[in-house]
Amino acid sequence: MNKQILVVDDHDDIRTLLGRYLSQHDYTVVEANGGDEMRAAIAKQKFDLVILDIMMPGDDGLTLCKELQEKKSTPFIFLTAMSEDADTVVGLELGADDYLTKPFSPRVLLARVKAVLRRVEKSADVEMPKQQSSMIKFAGWQLDIHQHQLTRDDGLLVALSAAEFRLLKAFLAHERQVLSRDQLMDLTKGAEANPFDRSIDNQISRLRKKVELDPKSPTLIKTVWGGGYMFTEKVES
Repeated sequence: MNKQILVVDDHDDIRTLLGRYLSQHDYTVVEANGGDEMRAAIAKQKFDLVILDIMMPGDDGLTLCKELQEKKSTPFIFLTAMSEDADTVVGLELGADDYLTKPFSPRVLLARVKAVLRRVEKSADVEMPKQQSSMIKFAGWQLDIHQHQLTRDDGLLVALSAAEFRLLKAFLAHERQVLSRDQLMDLTKGAEANPFDRSIDNQISRLRKKVELDPKSPTLIKTVWGGGYMFTEKVES
């Protein structure tokens, strides 16, 4: 089955170009001109990847990104202008899987799309303990692997970005094991990870803010100096 990709951009020529090019490479593409059309498309079907322009009239890409991540842990790629460096950083902090600076080659975008989708598939193949139960419990939390939902025992539902979900899943699959940054990048990003990428540290910081009682003094995800990180709690299914 072809992967479903949503392209969100207010420029007709860019949407048409990307839609035509990706379709020629066996992807099913839906085009959306801004936030309202994006919401309508997402309400109708599930997408494997969203390509999202940062600078748009009305709801910009950062606003739509936050909204998207609160509802679904769908991976996404930002399209950004060179003058939008600060927005690009914010987008990466929100959990963007990749970004491209305009103008760009459609061939480069295709390579990035394939890389992100491979990372997601690699993460889905991470072996979970306890016979891969769909519901994983740890330290007062429950993670639904199928629904990509993190719920606290008191019923609080916490939104996870696609990157945060893959990171937490990797930790739960390797409880009480020290994982280096390179191992975590391999588990969450695959062979396409940039060897100089330190986004793992930022993702762990964001994840701690969501699952730790005191993110400044973490007890679930501990830093192992000189080694990496370790998830300290027992995992149950």
